Amino acid sequence: MDSVLAALADPTRRLLLDLIAAHGEASATTLAGQLPVSRQAVVKHLAVLDAAGLVTGGRVGREVRYAVRPAALDATARWMAALATNWDRRLAAVKRLAEAAEHGPRGTREVREGREAGEPNREGGTGTGTAT
Repeated sequence: MDSVLAALADPTRRLLLDLIAAHGEASATTLAGQLPVSRQAVVKHLAVLDAAGLVTGGRVGREVRYAVRPAALDATARWMAALATNWDRRLAAVKRLAEAAEHGPRGTREVREGREAGEPNREGGTGTGTAT
């Protein structure tokens, strides 16, 4: 995954990946014609993408045509989704704690128990901190 992220860190390589995906497959010469870099630079970028498992090159006659290999992207996307889910869970916990701190000491217990201030508690009170 490190090599995938390093390869995707470069905007030219991301553009190359987009162009290859749009064409289905393309040669370095075709790709260089659509970019403001030399064919040699394109070949070097393609080598990085290939080493990261993002593209594969196949010889057709005298040229090499590159195609996207989605497996490395899929694995990276799954890792990023799991990371995002973990952060969402952590941020939700921080939000609950912040909201509880706003309501004072009783609010902390009520938020932990899943009740908002003013909702009836087990004893029939409202949970506002006042005796009923």
